[in-house]
Amino acid sequence: MEFLFEYGLFLAKAVTFIVTVAAVLITIIAITSKQKNKKGEIELTDLSEQFTETKKSIEEQLLSEAQLKERHKKEKKQQKEKHKLDKKQAKSGEATNALANLYVIDFKGSIDAKEVASLREEITAILSVANEKDEVFVRLESGGGMVHGYGLAASQLQRLKDNNIPLTISVDKVAASGGYMMTCIADKIIAAPFAILGSIGVIAQIPNFNKVLKKHDIEFEQLTAGDYKRTLTMFGENDDKGRDKFKQELQETHDLFKHFVSEHRPIIDIEKVATGEHWYGLQAIKLNLADKISTSDDYLLSHLDERHIVHIKYAQRKKLADKLGHSASLAFESSLLKLMQLNINRLYK
Repeated sequence: MEFLFEYGLFLAKAVTFIVTVAAVLITIIAITSKQKNKKGEIELTDLSEQFTETKKSIEEQLLSEAQLKERHKKEKKQQKEKHKLDKKQAKSGEATNALANLYVIDFKGSIDAKEVASLREEITAILSVANEKDEVFVRLESGGGMVHGYGLAASQLQRLKDNNIPLTISVDKVAASGGYMMTCIADKIIAAPFAILGSIGVIAQIPNFNKVLKKHDIEFEQLTAGDYKRTLTMFGENDDKGRDKFKQELQETHDLFKHFVSEHRPIIDIEKVATGEHWYGLQAIKLNLADKISTSDDYLLSHLDERHIVHIKYAQRKKLADKLGHSASLAFESSLLKLMQLNINRLYK
């Protein structure tokens, strides 16, 4: 009898476990099914509220108990008065004295400028609500990359200008080549003292394995229609005709780049800066590549009282495999850094 009782109890636990797992799986499938057509979403972060709360938290730690009590009493009274005023204005239909918005975007560009996909969504979201009294602030970091990718990224920023939305771009680290192509769109450019700007030039590097193939008696054939369908090749034997045409194409791209920068930053002496060189922020000011020396943090804090600062981010939905891969990558990176630090500590003991 005792055996049957224990068996029944085990069976009940097993059934309960199976039902629970099934319920969890059904819930996950239902959520996944709802989101399968949703690639991403716009995330808003109220930076004004964050800054204010941080400041308030620090100040309260420095106040005495009596001062803190008096402060809370005063804040409660102010909130009550503000609530009454907002209610009165809402009933009468009067315009509120709301602050203009400062929309913050982060752009950290890669070689192929794939981040332009998110930038497009962020710009579109801003344009749906912003007006001429608002401002867009881009914290940009990029060493450049593919011309067409950064050309599209610059065009996305141009959409703001076309709609008369003031645009400020901040360079804390680097905005070179394609990164500067984007930066020059701005109404105002600010740069940290040692931020890198410029590199207004074009580069292309192509390895050639033709001699290696010949050495191993490997033939390579390439068929084209059109004299310049392919100018230089990685595996075939290149000639001067192809090289000259390739150089011509590079020069044409450089001329377009120079014209683009001159159009958006007419105060620049383009022949002086379009040499492919880069300059630090303090030097860039003298060359009119930037307008002011400042960090992005200082700029935001200086507008805290006069603007409502909101961070805009388009977050793409990641698959479970991507999340697991990212977690594994972070774990490996963390382990590697710890190992390196351990070796350094041993070396200097």
